[in-house]
Amino acid sequence: MNNSGAGSDYVGAVEVTKDKNGIGQVVLRNHRGASARVSLQGGQVLSWKWERGEELLFTSSKAIINPLKPLRGGIAICFPQFRNRGTLEHHGFARNKMWVIDQDPPPFPSNSNDKAYIDLLLKPTEDDMKIWPHSFELRLRVTLAEDGYLTMISRVRNVNSKPFSFCFAYHSYFSLSDISEVRVEGLETLDYLDNLYNQERFTEQGDALTFESEVDRVYVDSWKAVVAVLDHEKKQTIVIRKEGLPDVVVWNPWEKKSKTIVDLGDEEYKQMLCVDGAAIEKPITLKPGEEWTGLLDLSVVPST
Repeated sequence: MNNSGAGSDYVGAVEVTKDKNGIGQVVLRNHRGASARVSLQGGQVLSWKWERGEELLFTSSKAIINPLKPLRGGIAICFPQFRNRGTLEHHGFARNKMWVIDQDPPPFPSNSNDKAYIDLLLKPTEDDMKIWPHSFELRLRVTLAEDGYLTMISRVRNVNSKPFSFCFAYHSYFSLSDISEVRVEGLETLDYLDNLYNQERFTEQGDALTFESEVDRVYVDSWKAVVAVLDHEKKQTIVIRKEGLPDVVVWNPWEKKSKTIVDLGDEEYKQMLCVDGAAIEKPITLKPGEEWTGLLDLSVVPST
């Protein structure tokens, strides 16, 4: 299988495999040695490796390998609910469902001719319709570019006869050398809802976010924000760009909460940080036939 431009000098490889539970996975590779691995369970990106073979996404060593549970780590799709903001299961049901490879997707807004990519599709089952009675099509394109950049484009279409509203997040776990050596830039002057203070609203005062204790925030109206996660020890910066996603979630559970999370090692909070492109504060509403698009673009640059 080869989703890449035939007329291009660059050819990206796309391989469909299975994990040890028999769940389908898609591996994207470029000729420089970068790769991404996507599970058909949840449409979850499990791995994103830079050309040196270095893993950029965090996965817990205690992650529970279970066909019915999302893995703690990678990039999970939260839809149609974020966390417990609604009546559905935590983070919604999309991340627990088996997606299918979309063999004939409608045209995407971006040109993927010179990139390795895969298109996945999720439609509701009868059981889904009982708990969330809205007919939808959720499409996901995961692209690995020649330069190793990872792009995820999600499209939600309302194929219902009535409007519906939803929240969405790319729940992204980044791998770090040490959380105390990391700073996040690009959120200065933004308002945020602090989940440690009953979602009270504050304004970011610092020019960079550093970590000395638990952080659990939703930065809102960050339409133009380009967020950078600077890892001093690794001498690299992960740059997060997004479209259609007004919010940014920043989360690290720190020591005390880590001990209460079954599928996270007690000390693993030091090696991870979640920074999510999201639409949470103001849910997205689609009329019948309407479609929403949300894009997350991740890149890595060396830093001093």
